[in-house]
Amino acid sequence: MAEQRAENLSVVVHRAGDLRLENRPVPEPGPNEVLLRMHSVGICGSDVHYWQNGRIGDFIVKKPMVLGHEASGIVIKVGSSVTHLKPGDRVAIEPGAPRDFDEFCKIGRYNLSPTIFFCATPPDDGNLCRYYAHNANFCYKLPDNITFEEGALIEPLSVGIHACRRGGVTLGSKVLICGAGPIGLVCLLVAKTMGAAQVVITDLSTSRLEKAKEIGADFTIQIKKETPKDMACMVQGLLNSMPDITMECSGAEASIQTGIYATRSGGTLVLVGLGPEMVHVPIVNAAVREVDIKGIFRYCNTAGLPDSRCGASCSQATFPEMGLTWSQERPVQRKRKSCPSPTYPGLAAGAQQTVAHGDCYACIQESGHQAFGYTPLPFGKSAGGL
Repeated sequence: MAEQRAENLSVVVHRAGDLRLENRPVPEPGPNEVLLRMHSVGICGSDVHYWQNGRIGDFIVKKPMVLGHEASGIVIKVGSSVTHLKPGDRVAIEPGAPRDFDEFCKIGRYNLSPTIFFCATPPDDGNLCRYYAHNANFCYKLPDNITFEEGALIEPLSVGIHACRRGGVTLGSKVLICGAGPIGLVCLLVAKTMGAAQVVITDLSTSRLEKAKEIGADFTIQIKKETPKDMACMVQGLLNSMPDITMECSGAEASIQTGIYATRSGGTLVLVGLGPEMVHVPIVNAAVREVDIKGIFRYCNTAGLPDSRCGASCSQATFPEMGLTWSQERPVQRKRKSCPSPTYPGLAAGAQQTVAHGDCYACIQESGHQAFGYTPLPFGKSAGGL
């Protein structure tokens, strides 16, 4: 019985339509790896696609492969060279780890390395299993206030961060998001966090659009039988201008066409969703209006965000008039003797405020700038109100 409990139950795809539960050996971590007992693993559309179709583009299942790449777990053993993690640590996993220090790694775009390891992308096994060994440098310790489930969702969130960075979302941007599925929704969350003034999101599904509105979309459009040009006109009417940035998250040909027609001259269209290999698009329209078309491939440099810049391990801010209570445990890396200002711009006179080190607006600005390359808005502010 003890031997059975040590077996490593894994979800394995063999070929299109052939999915099995198998017991595999528990891996031994290498010098720079950690062995994890997996806790939460999300099911991505790519996992379903490999199961149903046996391939995504040029990535073809040619031998049995463990699925899963949106994951978190507990460290149970560390390799001989690992010093920043220990058994018992709760971690989120970045599933892409470079194998070689090539030209792409040198410029910080390791996601483009042709030899990168990536969980559940043929021929590399994923982590939808009980025990899994991974490069320790791509495992990130979770703070106590982040659950395992939330830790697993850091992976799809990273797609939204990378897409918004590629699009250049910043303070005051007007953004169109085509597709309100999980990736469209994380793009929405990140765009608003990065300071987007207004976001329009489109989809066929009423329930998805309702969720988008609930989490911060300024406008929603349910697609029926409109042409791409009609959709572009509807977006312009809602924003009173064409969007600066469009993020296409469905991969549908008509949606890509909408993205080109809708984006303002000199703006940016980011292709986030992956559809057919060949699509018909109004490329001349994009060319003569200098609409930049950018792709994204997974993400890079989105995890391991900087910790608090101040000297307190616990920070809390309570603003009843704004309906905001923020409390977060943070490990300390750097210490500052005092915060320049323990206040928040725009705080109503007489509003209750309890502000500890790390919570003052100057510190939040600094952390946000270092993490995302932008300066966040004061609480209670929106770009439209500046």
